Amino acid sequence: MTELEKMKAGEMYDYSDPEVRAAHVRAVQLCDEYNDTKRTETARREEILRELFGSLGENVLVEKNIRADCGFNLHAGDNFFVNYDCVFLDVAPITFGNNVLIGPQCGFYAVNHPLDAALRSTSVERGYPITVGDDVWFGGVKVMPGVTIGSNVVIGGGSVVVMDIPDDCLAAGNPARVIRKLPPRRKP
Repeated sequence: MTELEKMKAGEMYDYSDPEVRAAHVRAVQLCDEYNDTKRTETARREEILRELFGSLGENVLVEKNIRADCGFNLHAGDNFFVNYDCVFLDVAPITFGNNVLIGPQCGFYAVNHPLDAALRSTSVERGYPITVGDDVWFGGVKVMPGVTIGSNVVIGGGSVVVMDIPDDCLAAGNPARVIRKLPPRRKP
């Protein structure tokens, strides 16, 4: 199994491997291209995003500057909005449902390094997926590896999400915790 295949399978892999590095360089180049576009270049911007993301729904708006590790592990549904200066460390899948709003300077970090110092000094790491439901609003937050966030959720600004957040709630803090339940989403 190649190192890229190990990464995609969620196993420990060597991030210095040439094939892994090439995937990273591709994503960085696409992000750079996107970040160099003008707001009026809507067709070109969409083309780049569709090349970068593994899958992308309709009605998408991503502000500059965006950063991604791989891109092909990013998946977003319809009505996806990303505000300025967001980072997606997507060595494992980062999946967003429909109607997701991401505030400025958010980070989604699906990568983790070994706790063992000797192993950490080598070039190995492992990814853990991040999954986000529908109708979620992030207000300037950081989401750590392996977290699942339910649907109809608001994550308050400045929060660090280190554990799963259930449906229908407001969560905030460092670490983020449920502050209160929200009423279930009403049909428009």
